[in-house]
Amino acid sequence: MLLFPLRSGKDTLISSFLSARVRYPAMEAGSAAVDKSSATLQSSADAVPGSCYPIPLSPPYPPLSKSVELRRAMSATARSGGYALSFADIVFEDQYLAVANKPAGVYCEAILSSIASSTSSGDGATEPELHMANRLDRDTSGLMVITKSHKAAGRLVKAFTEHKVQKTYLALCVGCAPNWDKISISSGHGRSKFGAWRVYSANDVGRPLPGGSTVKHMLTSFEVLFVNWQGKFGDIAQPLDGGESVIVQKEGERVINTADEKNHEVLVRAYPQSGRTHQIRLHCQYLGLPIMGDVKYGGVLEWEGVTCDAHALHAESLSFDHPITGVPLRIKAPLPSWARKVCKQMQQNCP
Repeated sequence: MLLFPLRSGKDTLISSFLSARVRYPAMEAGSAAVDKSSATLQSSADAVPGSCYPIPLSPPYPPLSKSVELRRAMSATARSGGYALSFADIVFEDQYLAVANKPAGVYCEAILSSIASSTSSGDGATEPELHMANRLDRDTSGLMVITKSHKAAGRLVKAFTEHKVQKTYLALCVGCAPNWDKISISSGHGRSKFGAWRVYSANDVGRPLPGGSTVKHMLTSFEVLFVNWQGKFGDIAQPLDGGESVIVQKEGERVINTADEKNHEVLVRAYPQSGRTHQIRLHCQYLGLPIMGDVKYGGVLEWEGVTCDAHALHAESLSFDHPITGVPLRIKAPLPSWARKVCKQMQQNCP
């Protein structure tokens, strides 16, 4: 079992932190949020009597997510077929790799195919050996790295695996206004018996899960950039220093939303320090700030009369040493439309 020592004064157990702050979003649009008793029943449903499997600490997928995911998947399949990157979509390129700005609603494989088409000579000469060094969720926009040789691929994938690539994401969330400016959250991560990605206690890291996998550690730092249009983008800080540090050990309190409770728009910058599937989405959900449009993890489907076609998550920047030349690279993606709208609302020039 992997233990995470507490640092006196700054570290806080997530159970007590959440009991004061978190309001879990409704399971379906327009319904009331679950209270603690129903949350206990949901968690108990994941436990197999007599088994040694740990109980996940985040809620299962809401029923609404099934139809939303199907609709978005069909749209992405249609859009990804024959998708072609524009010249402006290539943020960086040399003979060894290309970095593309993937739009939301397009599969990663479409980006790879587009670059393969653009680099093909068509004369039978040796073609580049293209590989995806990283992947993004279907509805996440932002930076994807495509390498052009096995050598570059091996070195860059190793750098990602060993967490030597520094990443930042922007996420527009709808939830309770946080009482922190910066925070780091450490937890377990894995699939429940129903195949859903869930948050687990940090104390469960290393324990077996259904299907033969084990609970893995995940760590994300966040900083608040604005609440309800008040704030500023600010510069990227690598590493992000200061702020609260919380370690997930128990299920947080879930409080029924009252009719007069106001949801807030909160823009955060995420600094993932591990590379788990849906990591930022899960940690935003657990902190009571689900990402706008991320119905699978408690986000609103509609906001201010507009239906969300995707979740508002953007892979903003990558910093790493070039896999062949060793030159330090810091690459930043253009902002998606929702983030440019944020700039306008804040009356601030886009970074």
